[in-house]
Amino acid sequence: MSAPLTLFSLPLFPLNTVLYPGGILPLRVFEVRYLDMIGKCHKNGAPFGIVALTQGLEVRRPDATGSDGFSPEAFNMVGTLATIAEYSVPQPGLSVVRCEGMQRFEIFRREKLKHGLWVADVTRLADDMKVKVPEDLQSSADALGKLIRNLHGQNLPAGQMPLPTPYLLDDCGWVANRWCELLPMPIELKQRLMQLDNPLVRLELVSDMLERSGIAL
Repeated sequence: MSAPLTLFSLPLFPLNTVLYPGGILPLRVFEVRYLDMIGKCHKNGAPFGIVALTQGLEVRRPDATGSDGFSPEAFNMVGTLATIAEYSVPQPGLSVVRCEGMQRFEIFRREKLKHGLWVADVTRLADDMKVKVPEDLQSSADALGKLIRNLHGQNLPAGQMPLPTPYLLDDCGWVANRWCELLPMPIELKQRLMQLDNPLVRLELVSDMLERSGIAL
């Protein structure tokens, strides 16, 4: 069995959202601490980490109670690697990027640099096992397939489709992850579902929510 992959000094982007493996995340970046980081990641083809905030704001604000003169920040220790699929600079001081979620990771050391950027040493977590959607959960996959067809019927530009291709509607992890991104739920629940190691259990929990909401019956 191969050893877990460790990444050192991975730049982090704490947000009020949870990125799932295989997901898409558009970002408008204007803070100095992230503009430089995103530009370097794009130039070098390097990933960065998306972590969900548990305290603080996405944009730093002065706060005398903080140790560095800014409002305190805290975030979950499990996040998702992101790679930049599209990158543009429409005007000075603004970068527009489209990110794709890759592997999950767990932080074992983190550090806040002087200009406010967090970096961390992380261990990559195992990818979801490929598990075929069982018959009793097929309605969740069917409902997602129907949603995808409806979106295509709206002739949305490729860059505006909220769901990535290929559509793996027979895979528990893929179907569960896409519903977790689409359904309105507290960020704490999104985080717990993302951290689950078993994609079948994740889909079972999501299917319960879909049934209660009447989306998949």
